[in-house]
Amino acid sequence: MSKDTHPVPGDGVPVTVVIPDEPPIGISSDNESEVSDVFVCQLVIRMKPVIRLDANLLGILILSRGKCGLSICITRYLVTMATADLLVIFTEVILRQINKFFFPISFLLITPVCSVRYILIRASTDCSVWFTVTFSFDRFVAICWPKLKTKYCTGETASLVLATTAILLCLKNIPYYFTFEPGRIIDNVPWFCYPKLNCYTDPGWVAFNWLDTIITPLLPFIFILLLNALTVRHILLTSEARKRLKGQNQGNNHSDPEMESRKRSLVLLFTISGSFILLWLVHVAEFLYYNMTGADYSDYTVSEYTFEQAGVLLLSLNCCTNTFIYVMTQSKFREQVKNALTFPISSVIQLMRNKN
Repeated sequence: MSKDTHPVPGDGVPVTVVIPDEPPIGISSDNESEVSDVFVCQLVIRMKPVIRLDANLLGILILSRGKCGLSICITRYLVTMATADLLVIFTEVILRQINKFFFPISFLLITPVCSVRYILIRASTDCSVWFTVTFSFDRFVAICWPKLKTKYCTGETASLVLATTAILLCLKNIPYYFTFEPGRIIDNVPWFCYPKLNCYTDPGWVAFNWLDTIITPLLPFIFILLLNALTVRHILLTSEARKRLKGQNQGNNHSDPEMESRKRSLVLLFTISGSFILLWLVHVAEFLYYNMTGADYSDYTVSEYTFEQAGVLLLSLNCCTNTFIYVMTQSKFREQVKNALTFPISSVIQLMRNKN
């Protein structure tokens, strides 16, 4: 059984990122410190969504106003990325992790419902990942292909690319609905979602599962690294050529507004894509280790389980980092955040003054 389809005890829904309700068999339940560490790790993972939810909502509201000095094209990518991250928090963290933690039995565990929930989890995660790829490609075109920039880097093209990507990713995950069967039948109502056994032996399903794994996260990982490398190479070559043309290699210091603008664009691009790579790196490494060594998840040692859970923790952080990146790299965004945070206080003060 591949780990991305491992049924979760008490839930029955196999998930892309496995967070078991109980320590793996390899972790002794007699060791209180180990069990305590596992519980704290799971609790921290499940209780972070409030911060991430607020951060993404704040980012969406501020970016949607269009007062951050960004082009319409970039704004649409960033808003859509934040929305996808918000959907990941809602489907994976709130509907699955928190619901299972506080409401172990609910209507969400009815087989058709949890099957749809699983598709939503996978689709939202795929969209969050691939929207980052589309944004990286848009910036690659804008920097490396100036002639194509005027046609491709527009708000209409961005909307078309994002909508097409979302539709294709949703369609790609629909077959997973047919991979589940009820774990129990209670009063003629099917409960829980357990993978059908033929999903692990049928060549078609095995091929589909591997194709899905390649699509997310291996291909995005490769594409982002490749696009960033090509972008850096182009910038270095262009910078040297412009310096020679302007005579800066003879010691003249002339400002170059175009290069300064490109540098600001690169800072935003590399911080977003770099954050994605770093936060997914542990999960990808653990995924490759699991599949290449043929390890059994139930036999994980404490170190292996800790490494796997560290990947889960970093993945969950990926849903809120973009807003903080905007704050660090965009001065106008920081100004809008400051205004949004101080608006309630200033409104109360103004109201009190008016009454006096």
